[in-house]
Amino acid sequence: MKIETKYHGLIEVQEKEVVKFPNSLPGFLEEKEFTVIPFSEEGTFFILQSTKTPELGFVLTNPFKFYPDYDFNLENQAVDVLDLDDAADVNVYTVLTMANQFHDTTANLQAPVVINVKKKLGKQVILTGSPYQTKHKLFSEAQNK
Repeated sequence: MKIETKYHGLIEVQEKEVVKFPNSLPGFLEEKEFTVIPFSEEGTFFILQSTKTPELGFVLTNPFKFYPDYDFNLENQAVDVLDLDDAADVNVYTVLTMANQFHDTTANLQAPVVINVKKKLGKQVILTGSPYQTKHKLFSEAQNK
C-alpha cells in the first residue's frame, strides 16, 4: 500500500510492516496503525509514521544506544496488549523531541514505544513510579564539545 509520510513523501509500505496499536497512542485516539521507517541510513533514527495521517510522524531511536542502563518492567496489562510470548520479539523505542540545535534533542524515557515485531502489535507504555522523565538529553555535554 502507498502512504503519504511526514518526512519521506509518498512511499510503498508492505501490509505486513503495519504495526497495530489497539489502544492507540496517548493523545491520538483515532490513530491505530503505524509503520516504523528508517529515518537515517546508519539505523540510529526511525519514524513512527501513521498510515492514515501524513503529518503524524514521530522521530524515534533505540534508547539503549544512548542510555545503556535504561531498564523497566512491562506490566501484565501491556504484555497482554502486545500478546508477548518471548522477550526476543520486542523492540523498544523512545520518542524524541527534536530541537533547533540537534545536540539539544531530548528523549522521552518515561513513555517508551514497545513493539511486538513478530505479531506487529504496539503500545506506548507510560512508566509510573520510575526515575525516568519525558525530557532526557540525548547527547551529554561532553559529546557536544
